Amino acid sequence: MSGTHTVEYRIEDLAHRSGATVRTIRAYQDRGLLPRPERRGRSNVYGDSHLARLRQIADLLDRGYTLASIKELLEAWDAGRGLGGVLGLVAEVHGPWTDEKSGRISRAELEAAFGGKPDEGAIAEAVELGVLERVPGRDDEFLVPSPQELSVAAELYAAGVPLAAITRQLRELRGQVEHIASRFLEFTTHHVFARYLGHRPPTDVEAAEAASMVRRLRPLAQQTVEAELARAMRLFATRHLRYHLGAEVPPTDEDDECQVALPRATIRAVESLVGPERAAAFIAAAAEREVRKRMLDAMAASRRDSGIVDQQV
Repeated sequence: MSGTHTVEYRIEDLAHRSGATVRTIRAYQDRGLLPRPERRGRSNVYGDSHLARLRQIADLLDRGYTLASIKELLEAWDAGRGLGGVLGLVAEVHGPWTDEKSGRISRAELEAAFGGKPDEGAIAEAVELGVLERVPGRDDEFLVPSPQELSVAAELYAAGVPLAAITRQLRELRGQVEHIASRFLEFTTHHVFARYLGHRPPTDVEAAEAASMVRRLRPLAQQTVEAELARAMRLFATRHLRYHLGAEVPPTDEDDECQVALPRATIRAVESLVGPERAAAFIAAAAEREVRKRMLDAMAASRRDSGIVDQQV
């Protein structure tokens, strides 16, 4: 007589197979993320379903999900709503957002591209910024997530830009681009994805439709930024060239825009008050009014301090 063999694990064996610690497994049980084991006499027995669940939790944690959100997903799955569509959406969002392939570079090639001398400080900063990634067990080689970005840095250095200036520029640019990405995601979530993500978690059908929409919209942000950057570069490059050729007055910063970081709660409060389309103008007007008020206060205070008294009666 033949039967299906069921694999059984002690908690120590389950920890070894899953990569989790015994303490973590017990914590997952206490939080309701992992089903309780079967009791056999004085022992607890785990099965393949427990191992599969631990691997799902680990995968979702690696993708940045909190334990609370993972619990919601798993409870929906256990209730029969399905998890395949949600995991497909997760995979789509966490997939590559560019066609560029990562590469590798040796320490010798890196030094040759940046002055020909070792600079451990510069390497450490590049690793911190994610421009380079260390290869475990290898001190003479680095992973390069974006060879294009590293190539731009090398070209700027060859043109005479100091490494410190390149790093500062990258940090500033990264903050501005992250702001753009955040605003684009808020925009698309409000106008596109809200209808798919109304449930927590979404149904399999909703998640699959949202994943398809991510594939369609993924290139739009990059295309929009590229088009606007090209427009702005042409505008400002022409202006600067005319100035340096003596064709017009020097460009000033008075009419230029600059990015200012504000708390997300502040931006949302302004948007709820005047609408997303008018938020930037409202903030600018409010700041300008505050500046003028303080200037007037300072002028009045200066008048009082100088001892000037209005003689009109």
